[in-house]
Amino acid sequence: MSGFFDIPSDLQHSWAGLIGVHLREALLPVAAGLLLALPLALLCNRFRWLYPPVLGVTTVLYAVPSLAFFVVLIDYTGQTELTVMIPLALYSLVVLVPAIADGVRSVPDETLSAATAMGFGPVRRYLQVQLPIAAPAIVAGLRVATASSISLVSVGALIGNQGALGNLMAAAQKYDRPELAANAVLTTAVLAVLCDAALVALGRALTPWMPRSGRERTAASSEEILTKGAAR
Repeated sequence: MSGFFDIPSDLQHSWAGLIGVHLREALLPVAAGLLLALPLALLCNRFRWLYPPVLGVTTVLYAVPSLAFFVVLIDYTGQTELTVMIPLALYSLVVLVPAIADGVRSVPDETLSAATAMGFGPVRRYLQVQLPIAAPAIVAGLRVATASSISLVSVGALIGNQGALGNLMAAAQKYDRPELAANAVLTTAVLAVLCDAALVALGRALTPWMPRSGRERTAASSEEILTKGAAR
């Protein structure tokens, strides 16, 4: 068991340090992707013709292998974490943009009409009414994007010790220590499960009006959001 946590010194991190690097390289791109996806989804809902080309571009970007991204970026960002995180942020858009756009479109028309009647402008209505009601769909998209990002960070090992826990897999082959590969796989899986559980908890905290069964929203939920938004 001691060998399981005995990390080679050339990786420049302890086991806990690799976990920290892995989370940083996985979660920051998802956060950046969310910041990009929010205005993109707003534009797609406001200009419906924009949605197909945006979805097409994000799908094409997702289809580009990470190694190809590395080859293009490495001349500009070098063998750094940024070279790993930029592709992961772009990959997250293929999940987050449709999740946000579809979630916002699911808001009942009567709720939007009530918000407009209460003096909500387009931006305020989007931020204080549509996004809160769409929160379950957005959190679902975040769960998929986060799990994908956590798994893909390991590919960064191909550009010089930038794969966090994925570096253990390379070290396992280099030093003929299969326990390091097992460490990488198990730790990555545990991180994905813990992050997913945290997002589920966040989703429940953001939607206290939702039934615990996760079924259909009630009319009272929309009224509650409008009341809170009007009071701000």
